[in-house]
Amino acid sequence: MKAAVITFPGSNCDRDLAVAFAAAGADVVKVWHKDTALPPGVDVVGLPGGFSFGDYLRCGAIAARSPIAAAVVDHAQRGGFVLGICNGFQVLTETGLLPGALMRNAGLKFICKMVELRVETQDSAFTEGWGRGALVRFPVAHHDGNYTLDAETLARVQGDDRVAFTYVDNPNGAAADIAGVLSENRRVLGLMPHPERVIDPHLGGSDGLGLFHSLLGKMALA
Repeated sequence: MKAAVITFPGSNCDRDLAVAFAAAGADVVKVWHKDTALPPGVDVVGLPGGFSFGDYLRCGAIAARSPIAAAVVDHAQRGGFVLGICNGFQVLTETGLLPGALMRNAGLKFICKMVELRVETQDSAFTEGWGRGALVRFPVAHHDGNYTLDAETLARVQGDDRVAFTYVDNPNGAAADIAGVLSENRRVLGLMPHPERVIDPHLGGSDGLGLFHSLLGKMALA
């Protein structure tokens, strides 16, 4: 399986994400934001955390209009897998691949800590390695993680079983405690916490490996 990790000016988790994909068995290639096409044979695209373009205008707004963004959108629309973490989640909402927006945290402060999440659906390549209701611990590090969407869209997302993860103790005010959400075809995941930072017990935990093993295992069977 081949994973492409996009780097924007201001990305600071691109190496972590590449290491996580590689730990799960992927062949990883790095892609610069000014590239106009993904490398041949890419199965999954990773949009990393960080502060692309310094969060200027809106978090993820400029990155979503980078040359590579059109190729990522095309990859997703053709049924390819996409994982956006933290700033990557913000980029996905700005491209329209995921609904809603990431707003300033309800407490108006940057949050950096470990949080507990509940797996809300097993019906996705990203989460099928866990049972529904399983609890995992990932760290968060964000200032704009308050996932916001209108009532009609929220009802549709919940009704379609597209909520991937919820916070057990909501740290940022996100609607319905949502920490991660899936696209309509269930092949795009936006996730505010960082699974790529918990892939080694020596670094504080290995719960994050479950996501990457689940995703790559599903793609191998496809």
